[in-house]
Amino acid sequence: MKKRSTDPAQGHGKEEREGKKAKQVRATSTTREIRWDKLDNTAHLFPVIAGDSMSNVYRISVTLTELVDPELLQQALDIVLPKFDGFNLRLRQGVFWYYFEENGKPAPKVREEMAFPCRYIYPNRNNSYLFRVTYYRYRINLEVFHVLTDGMGGINFLKELTYQYLRLYHPELKGEKGDLLASSTSLNREDSFLKNYRKSSERGYQTQKAYLIKGERLSPGEFGIMHGYMQVPELKSVCHQYGASINEYLIGVFVWSVYRECMHGMPSDKPVRVAVPVNLRPYFNSITTKNFFAMVSAEFHPVEEEYSFEEVLAVVKESLRQQINKENLERLFSYNVSNEKILVARAAPLLIKNIAMRVIYTQSALANTTTITNIGNITVDDVYRPYVEMFHSCLAMSKGQHIKGNICSYGSTLVFTFSYDLADASVQRGFFRKIAEDGVNVEIESNGVNYE
Repeated sequence: MKKRSTDPAQGHGKEEREGKKAKQVRATSTTREIRWDKLDNTAHLFPVIAGDSMSNVYRISVTLTELVDPELLQQALDIVLPKFDGFNLRLRQGVFWYYFEENGKPAPKVREEMAFPCRYIYPNRNNSYLFRVTYYRYRINLEVFHVLTDGMGGINFLKELTYQYLRLYHPELKGEKGDLLASSTSLNREDSFLKNYRKSSERGYQTQKAYLIKGERLSPGEFGIMHGYMQVPELKSVCHQYGASINEYLIGVFVWSVYRECMHGMPSDKPVRVAVPVNLRPYFNSITTKNFFAMVSAEFHPVEEEYSFEEVLAVVKESLRQQINKENLERLFSYNVSNEKILVARAAPLLIKNIAMRVIYTQSALANTTTITNIGNITVDDVYRPYVEMFHSCLAMSKGQHIKGNICSYGSTLVFTFSYDLADASVQRGFFRKIAEDGVNVEIESNGVNYE
């Protein structure tokens, strides 16, 4: 396991059916109409709980082979944003629900990265937009308030922004298609939760408290980022030996690291439970750019002395495989949609809804040790591939969860990214050490917040 040279700024200073258009309301000026749209089922929660200490902002970034030109990046954003109704929005507060309204202001200003990633987005400082674009040397960062979309929607937008930027930087890339969006880019805005839900009364989320990782916190405002780079063929070989998928293996290694580094191999009255977001689009034939995911939990409860890694991984694998199937995923999100459609709940004022959602969120958040999300393998169109080196992603902290993991890959390289606000990095070190012991070469890169 070798360490890459530290990048000092990596994360620093770093109820409608498909095809139905967004509803229209007439503006005070009679010359134009302003689009408005409902939030999807999952998005209702984020405005309620978001703030400085829990921003609900995620980052996806792309590293290019050439230094970023900020003026061209701003031009690219100005061109691309009007094509994406799902990003050209502001958030409004109604009597019963939050809702989206077409923004129409100039695109937010592209800025050089001067602060830690995943900070809360103040709309009044950002032309009312719910995302930001920053850059640092070779890297373009897209940070998104989760109310807009999930990671798939974020990738969708970032790739088009990158394509447009590269066409401005290299005009010869325009070809015959000019500045048209890629054929693979979706602009679909259906609420796939509403389209696919089935009536349900069975609660789908955990409420039993989980083991929480605690300790001394980083200085206020600091945010740790640690990347571990691995070659996919090596990782696949190790996973094959364990009879596990890459996702199962990496989650299993995380649980193992918590068990060894925090629990010291001892029994516990609380389980290690990892929240795992599952992209629902492949299961329900959806191409929506709104949020469309469900949360499952990988759980390991050490009730006896001394478990081996193989035993821990076997429990994690079984836990995930029992939950990640279409029938169970449908049950999970249908419970939430069914609650939203109850007449009493719909008629309750937003203030009452907000109180109820905060209580439910707190119960659910403390039921998980961490969240690990895998946004999968990211591809780019062939013509742009020579100019794209790597993608990264990371998550903001949430209640009770002071360390999170994010997995993505590009080409033959996979990167596991830890984001955290704890001074002690023993869980991260134990995680990468175990992978290295299994025979996978790991290169580490961090933003250095743990170094004195």
